[in-house]
Amino acid sequence: MIVILDCGSNKVPCIEDTVDQFIDFKTIPFLEFHPDQFPEAKGVIISGAPLLITEIDMEKYLIASTWIKNYDKPLLGICFGHQIIGLQYGAFGSKIKEDRDWQEIEQMETDSLFSRIPTVFQMMEDHCEVISIPAGFTLLASSDASINEGMRHKDKNVFGVQFHPEVSGNMGSVLIENFIKICENSSKQHDDVEI
Repeated sequence: MIVILDCGSNKVPCIEDTVDQFIDFKTIPFLEFHPDQFPEAKGVIISGAPLLITEIDMEKYLIASTWIKNYDKPLLGICFGHQIIGLQYGAFGSKIKEDRDWQEIEQMETDSLFSRIPTVFQMMEDHCEVISIPAGFTLLASSDASINEGMRHKDKNVFGVQFHPEVSGNMGSVLIENFIKICENSSKQHDDVEI
């Protein structure tokens, strides 16, 4: 089971539909989540949000997501979810020109999140802010519009993507399926350790 954290994006149903092709899921509001409530979860996806991190008081979101740095299961942030992960790890946000269309993105590093996806690919964007690459993270993908299109923690299965795979057709579905495979493999390794 995957937990989808709903940050208010109108694309959450698209995340649900994509995840549902591969694994069971439960959706709950982002501000209400605590990992201890879902010990059976194999991983978490944080959705986008109709919020601008450079224009609102982010305090309640940052307080509600302090669990991110201690979470020991795979985590994928999409757009706002990507940004909140970055902020928890010390990244900073900045405004850019609106990017609300298909964007050509290039893989900068080989990673299991981008397995079966071409080195240069297109995904749908819907944002006007970006984050820096936080300390401890590897840059996975970049575009002309945003340096940090995809990132991964160097020691944990914590990922962020600035684009929206849930509305990006087949390649987006492949990325989400890749994340679910990472969750399932991580869960098996965790079970092996416990035995």
